[in-house]
Amino acid sequence: MAADSSLLPDSLSLNGRTFHYADIQQYPARAPQDLNGYEARVLDFCRQWLNGAQEFGLRTSGSTGKPQLVTMKRRQLEASARRTGDYFALGPGDRMLVCLNCEFVGGLMMLVRGFERNMHLTIVEPHADPLALVPAAADFDFASFVPLQLRAVLDAGHAPRLNRLKGLLVGGAAVERSLEKDLQQLRVPVYLTYGMTETASHIALRRLNGPQPSSIYQVLPGITVGQDARGCLTVRADVTLDQLITTNDRVQLLDAHSFEWLGRVDFVINSGGVKVQAEKVEQVLEVTLTELNLPRRAFVAGRPDARLGEQVTAFLEGKPLTQAQEQRVQALLAERLDKYERPRAFVYVPQFRTTASGKLDRLTTVRSLAPAPPAGR
Repeated sequence: MAADSSLLPDSLSLNGRTFHYADIQQYPARAPQDLNGYEARVLDFCRQWLNGAQEFGLRTSGSTGKPQLVTMKRRQLEASARRTGDYFALGPGDRMLVCLNCEFVGGLMMLVRGFERNMHLTIVEPHADPLALVPAAADFDFASFVPLQLRAVLDAGHAPRLNRLKGLLVGGAAVERSLEKDLQQLRVPVYLTYGMTETASHIALRRLNGPQPSSIYQVLPGITVGQDARGCLTVRADVTLDQLITTNDRVQLLDAHSFEWLGRVDFVINSGGVKVQAEKVEQVLEVTLTELNLPRRAFVAGRPDARLGEQVTAFLEGKPLTQAQEQRVQALLAERLDKYERPRAFVYVPQFRTTASGKLDRLTTVRSLAPAPPAGR
């Protein structure tokens, strides 16, 4: 059945201003002179899409290595948008809030979904609390946040507005246990995404709230996943042009349609010949800090050690814990982790480094610090 033309948008909202599609197609000739750099880049992508461009350059986030430029075909982006639109029953006239950075795949694909499903697009520049940038009366059907934004939105009391969504995505970084717990107050289905630039955004979703939250990612229809010899996930689908993509994500593959994420293979710490998965230690550390009412961002990485090769080290953001607090944390970690998994040192960082897309940049954070002591302990 054809869509009601009265529902189809002919314009979008960007930072509170209306831009008609006919004018965007003529960008920059028919654009205001006072655009900022972000607005100009968003409108330029929209111009390309509305005028039927067939290839697009997307930057990877750089969270696990040097950012790269990836060329994607229009049909890859269309296939990804179609899959998400079908999953959440998005259609003409629905309203989408776009508050992720549109210069990376997460935000850019929100634009594509809006165009492909004839949705009304409200775009705001990335901000900790995006709902503070739109009128209080504005309602939406679909949105995607990074965890920092979702935390800020909940803390600002916007839960009732979120509950009017059809679905809510969160991605780009790990979701802390404290945030996952607070998501139980929401009725809207909240899903953690799994995907990357090379797969045109997410290819699997994990439910975070509701009566049956899960640690298992469900692969979206039409996506084929497998494992390589390292136990890392492989992906093949229309979004990869049917080419096999091999990731560095270690998974437990449960069946052809589901998997549990174990951690990055390149985040394995070799300590005294024992391989330690950093993300496992991070999860235990996060739970421990929360239980002791000491919540803060933290991650685990290896630092050079003369005796062990690499020393399991916990990096905590903010002011140092007191000696007594650190001892309590260490005592609980000793109960919950194996001998070689336990952090041998705590390093305090005033503020973690992040990538341009807002992801935690472990590598740069570690490199910005003084070298580890030369001798093991």
